[in-house]
Amino acid sequence: MRQELMSLPKGLAEEVARNLVMVANLLDEDPDQAYEYSRIALRLASRVAAVREAAGFAAYATAKYSEALAEFRAARRMTGSVELWPVMADCERGMGRPERALAMAGEPEVQKLDKAGQVEMRLVAAGARKDMGQADAAVVTLQSPELASNSIQPWTARLRYAYAEALLDVGRETEAREWFAKALEADQGGTTNASDRLAELDGVEFTDALEEDETEAGTETTADAEAEDVKADDAESESKPESGSSGSQG
Repeated sequence: MRQELMSLPKGLAEEVARNLVMVANLLDEDPDQAYEYSRIALRLASRVAAVREAAGFAAYATAKYSEALAEFRAARRMTGSVELWPVMADCERGMGRPERALAMAGEPEVQKLDKAGQVEMRLVAAGARKDMGQADAAVVTLQSPELASNSIQPWTARLRYAYAEALLDVGRETEAREWFAKALEADQGGTTNASDRLAELDGVEFTDALEEDETEAGTETTADAEAEDVKADDAESESKPESGSSGSQG
């Protein structure tokens, strides 16, 4: 990216770089804000492939799939790289065109992807099958040497998790539980919620300890208030003079 920005005047390159850094920093926690920074970078340097790619991911993160696809296509034209092929296919899914995503999964570009890209393409293809109501086909799509391998790779947890979800969709709950467990085993970075899914399948319910403490505190406060009210009533009764029985004698 730095090398691409060197084609710009120094001051402009620095300004674009600052905006791209903000896109990267905010993309996960505040995608809407990241999108705004990407638009600034795009206005400043639309002929830089890295800027078009960043704008694409920011649009993708905010579900602006048509816009994201246009930016990814522009970046691909500039670089000739196929690495964005899977996310471009997922944009087609986001636009309600799973059949196009599935067609892209069969294109020659997929063979030019690295292993991570091919796994990503498989995940997109399985999602497209699911979108089209082909749940059994989604299961078959995810069955691959990468899924069967015991080697832990950056994509392993997500692949196993997707397979577990696909199994659950076709009613194979026992197998799904097994694969959620395998996903959790591989999920060293916490990229999935496999632990929560396992708990759901096992019927485990989590209780928020903070809410419990607040409830108990509220109960104690109510009890204390009632006790204070009783004490106040007793004190008031003791302070009242007793009515005498003596009257004027006639």
